[in-house]
Amino acid sequence: MKSDNSFSNLDIRGIQITDAIPPEEYYSDIPVVKHIIHDGGIELTKPITIFVGENGIGKSSLIEAVAVAAGFNPEGGTKNFSFTTNDSHSSLCEHIRLVRGLGRHSDGFFLRAESFYNAASYLDELSKEDFRALLSYGGVSLHKMSHGESFLALVENRFSGDGLYILDEPEAAISPMRLMRLMVNIHELVQKGAQFIIATHSPILLTLPDADIIQITEKSLEHVAYWETEHFLVTKEFVLHPERMQKTLFDEVY
Repeated sequence: MKSDNSFSNLDIRGIQITDAIPPEEYYSDIPVVKHIIHDGGIELTKPITIFVGENGIGKSSLIEAVAVAAGFNPEGGTKNFSFTTNDSHSSLCEHIRLVRGLGRHSDGFFLRAESFYNAASYLDELSKEDFRALLSYGGVSLHKMSHGESFLALVENRFSGDGLYILDEPEAAISPMRLMRLMVNIHELVQKGAQFIIATHSPILLTLPDADIIQITEKSLEHVAYWETEHFLVTKEFVLHPERMQKTLFDEVY
């Protein structure tokens, strides 16, 4: 399926919260949830949607809920991964409604940095029963590589063009150079029809071509250009004026 950046060809074209969330649930008060309820949902219009915002704003909670609502294991993997090492995911997924498009994909993967080790371990267990389980992941245990190498091996060997890929902070284990390599992989997969939904803190990853960047703050949830994101502005100021930033930071400390 060749991507034409069409709204109707996306697998997921909207995220809504369908019913009242009990006030005792911690996520009832996180900004991203409040904004989605207030705005009536989020529209996804491009093959790459990137959520960006400060810690605690709800990016990972939203990404996890979307992944589980789409049928993925909360700890990551394909829809066939059925392991559980720590059943700590929130019930936010029960309140999420995904607006589905016409481009239903045959492949998919939920990649989250914090539980990638668990997914790799589950894959090793599968390979003990059937050695072919590792073939589509490069033929080698992901534990025999560095964290960053295993991330890239997964993307380059397992991800196909016709897929829905949900990534939670994929930059966590990858050097800047390899992050650029990941961006090339993502771009090539999009040309083959893939859809990506990503949460990130990386100003590098935010430069993905034709990505829809959704910035979440305490006050709003809005579509912004790369150079309007807080992550870009802070990084630019630090890189251009490190001495000034150091003086501001350490003068306040001392």
